[in-house]
Amino acid sequence: MVKKNGLVTVSLDTLGCKINQAESELLARELGDAGYQVVPPDGQADIYVLNTCSVTHIADRKARHLLRLARRRRPHALVVATGCYAERAPEELAGIKGVGLVLDNSQKADLVAALHRQGYSPSNGAESPPDYHTTLRTRAFLKIQDGCHNFCTYCIVPLLRRQETSVPVDEVLAQVRQRLAEGYQEVVLTGVEIGTYDDSGVNLGGLLKWLLAETAIPRLRLSSLQPQEVTPELLGLWRDERLCRHFHLSLQSGCNSVLKRMNRRYTAQEYAQAVALIRTMLPDVAITTDVIVGFPGETEAEFAASYELCRQAAFARIHVFPFSPREGTLAAAMPGQVSDGVKQGRMQQMLALAEASAVRFRQQFLGKTVPVLWEKQANGFWSGLTDNYIKVYARSDCHLENRIMPAKLAELAGDGVRGEIVPL
Repeated sequence: MVKKNGLVTVSLDTLGCKINQAESELLARELGDAGYQVVPPDGQADIYVLNTCSVTHIADRKARHLLRLARRRRPHALVVATGCYAERAPEELAGIKGVGLVLDNSQKADLVAALHRQGYSPSNGAESPPDYHTTLRTRAFLKIQDGCHNFCTYCIVPLLRRQETSVPVDEVLAQVRQRLAEGYQEVVLTGVEIGTYDDSGVNLGGLLKWLLAETAIPRLRLSSLQPQEVTPELLGLWRDERLCRHFHLSLQSGCNSVLKRMNRRYTAQEYAQAVALIRTMLPDVAITTDVIVGFPGETEAEFAASYELCRQAAFARIHVFPFSPREGTLAAAMPGQVSDGVKQGRMQQMLALAEASAVRFRQQFLGKTVPVLWEKQANGFWSGLTDNYIKVYARSDCHLENRIMPAKLAELAGDGVRGEIVPL
């Protein structure tokens, strides 16, 4: 298919983790370089690409819904499914009416070639498409690592992203410099297990040293770490204020017996020690986490232990998930599966704690003036993020998109804080 004006439009939609977001950004760049016009997902594009997640049944259901919706909205478009769901069950996705192409994770990088084979390619005389990075987020997501060999008993990811690899230091440096040249103010380094980063002996700390020394990027943020990867040496790098004071440490459970059944590689005490170390070395830091409730065999006492650790940790944000059995994982066949009713009850308790904890974290910054990376405007308010992951809303007649400007935090507002712009 070649349009008369030479332009073929593509919309990219993404579900799931930050590594999927990073890969979608890379696909957008490759499509733009190949002459395609990348448009927002709600546009009437010639091609719709969904980068799927399959970590839970809910993620699968969302993917199926979006693919069917895309077909209804774009009856003549090519609908493409890729990502982890496409890796896990390609025949299932191919059976959805309207899905014309399914690419697993290994084929995802060859999207442009696959579109060419389907007959969707811009003509040589195509008009120049707009800067495709303007259709993406203000913050750039950059994949530095892929794959996981931990094999937590509940997790299907090691079965879908089997090969553990690290992006070479030189390539990471080049990509960060490119994002900086494009005007990005923040780069989020992401991967399945970025704490295992290793390029010829250069570990994550070594990579951060290179990036801080060799680039002028205003902000660097890490996506996620394991508590056993937190060391005084690593935290010492945060003396450079360009490293965002935000750590996402997946907890999953605060009970040792559950952690053992999950095959997690730390104890509740070791997790608490990592949290304490971070807080000692980095004042005003935000620590966020993930928690699973209703894991097979979880008793009331085990749930209570998990709840108590989360209460004491005073997280800035807790992502709460009910256990979702995934075929092929050990936990799916474990005895003692918890009923949906019990899961929902524990979900509500943990969500209430999460909300109270988040509010207390934000309250301690009221009255302070902090730098904010402003991202977008809606309903008369600009919104953006502090380096420690507080969402700030403020009115301004100035165009603030992609600018770092200070704001005085005045009062709680929804999921964030309302602030006042402080002129430089």
